[in-house]
Amino acid sequence: MNHVIVFTMKGCPHCAEFKEMLVKEDIDFVEADIDDNSDEYDMFVKVTENEYIPAIMMVNEETEEAKFYAPDRDFEDLEQAVNLIKESI
Repeated sequence: MNHVIVFTMKGCPHCAEFKEMLVKEDIDFVEADIDDNSDEYDMFVKVTENEYIPAIMMVNEETEEAKFYAPDRDFEDLEQAVNLIKESI
């Protein structure tokens, strides 16, 4: 099983919309505010070479392998991001 972590920022309208979409689709996720989780977010930015949010990190519970999905790199819109998660969980 994959754990879904969504990097967000206070006041980000796209982040709020994305979280609402995930709740509507009954997708469990952990929100990680980039200001409160700067070390993890900095690692994400380094790996993806992308600073846009909302961004997604999926961690496989069994292997602890992480996959990173960034806007404009792995998905063009929020609906695509939701579909990426649905395909991976």
